[in-house]
Amino acid sequence: MTPKPDRSTEEIARQARRMKARRDDPGPSPLRGIGTFGMIGWSIAVPTVGGAFLGLWLDRVAPQGFSWTIALILGGVVLGAFIAAAWVGREGGDK
Repeated sequence: MTPKPDRSTEEIARQARRMKARRDDPGPSPLRGIGTFGMIGWSIAVPTVGGAFLGLWLDRVAPQGFSWTIALILGGVVLGAFIAAAWVGREGGDK
């Protein structure tokens, strides 16, 4: 007679497969959504604030007929939007 596989061994193997599947594809999570929201916010906020400070400095050092501050704030928002879109594309592309 061939020995019958131990039932506990089969159970352990099945549980290990389930754990690996959960680790490989974690699924939706509220904390992950909050992290993504925060990352998108920072990727827009940092270039915008950096543009504002650089614009204020340029307005004092090299005044022009236009406002460096407003131009660089808008540039920071656009740059931040591109960074956020690239980040979301990279994070969402593996699903």
